[in-house]
Amino acid sequence: MALQYQIIPVTPFQQNCTLLWCDETMQGTLIDAGGDIPKLTAAVAKANVKITKLLLTHGHLDHVGAAAQLAAHYAVKIEGPHREEQFWLDMLPQQAMMFRFPPAQAFLPDRWLEQADTVHVGNLLLEVRHCAGHTPGHVVFIHHASQLAIVGDVLFNGGIGRTDFPRGDYQTLINSIQQQLFTLPDDYQFIAGHGAMSTIGHEKKHNPFVGKFG
Repeated sequence: MALQYQIIPVTPFQQNCTLLWCDETMQGTLIDAGGDIPKLTAAVAKANVKITKLLLTHGHLDHVGAAAQLAAHYAVKIEGPHREEQFWLDMLPQQAMMFRFPPAQAFLPDRWLEQADTVHVGNLLLEVRHCAGHTPGHVVFIHHASQLAIVGDVLFNGGIGRTDFPRGDYQTLINSIQQQLFTLPDDYQFIAGHGAMSTIGHEKKHNPFVGKFG
């Protein structure tokens, strides 16, 4: 059993949507389906993956803008983020107008996720960790067998998430990185919401925002 993934940048913000699947069952998920639906459905079809659920790290438009439509398209449920993101999901129509994105409708996920919850994708088991700071209800997904984390906008290759949005908080974000991500082994790789992949160890040593805490 092995995890397979493909990173698909979507929206004008080049948000990293992750197509992730179990190669035993060929069941998979799209994590943070932010937009560009034809691009995402084409990638799913080319990989011959059966989408069984959608996963969300947080409620910002470039991460969730296509989720409701794709959930209807594939007749699947949406899991995540944490319930503290409901205000962001409620604000999707305003977010779309503000950033001149295609219209987006507010929605509720079928399952809110909490710290230490687990999510199944085929035979894969993902651990959920609540990493507030960029937004109050941000979650990350970790597949320990593959030493891979999908961290949304918490931590980047050489950077950290913004905290100047409503209910963002810098110290909370730093605490989340230290306590929820930097406790992972150094050789764990992560897929960030934007930009290149990195490893936990590399960011501990070199990230100018949090490296000194490594």
